[in-house]
Order: sequence, then C-alpha cells, then structure tokens
Amino acid sequence: MDRHPQQIKRTRQDKKRNIANQNNRSKMRTLVKNLMATKKQDEAGKLYKDAVSFIDKMTQKGLIHRNTAARKKAQITLYFNSLSKS
Repeated sequence: MDRHPQQIKRTRQDKKRNIANQNNRSKMRTLVKNLMATKKQDEAGKLYKDAVSFIDKMTQKGLIHRNTAARKKAQITLYFNSLSKS
C-alpha cells in the first residue's frame, strides 16, 4: 500500500464514497420493494413518484447505468399501471 499523501487521501475518499453508494443503492432497492408491496392506488402514487425520482438521481450521479434505470422504471411503471386498472 502506498503511503504517499495523495494515495492516503484517495483511500479515505474511496471509503466515504463506497459507504454513501451502498446506502443509496439500498435506499433505491427499498423504495422499489415498498412500491411493489403496495396494493392501494393512492399509496402507490406517492411511492412511485419517490422511486422514479430517486432512480433518476442515481443515474445522474453515475451510481447505476442509464439502461438499468430505464429497466427498473419500466418494471415499476408496469406494476403501478396495473394497480390503476383494478
């Protein structure tokens, strides 16, 4: 392991970013899971809006690939639309 000041700083930053990324990925999965567990249209509306917004933010930050984001949004949109029909 290098002991140069730049490498020490880089390692410190990487640890912080790794923890933040793990938390954000976990939050994203939780939002999607909560939406998919909902059976009521009115509750799902707010959860849907929050989930799509958060997925978009994670894509902008580069945490997930844009195709992955599109796939997740398509899955939850399909579920959300199926609630409105019934």
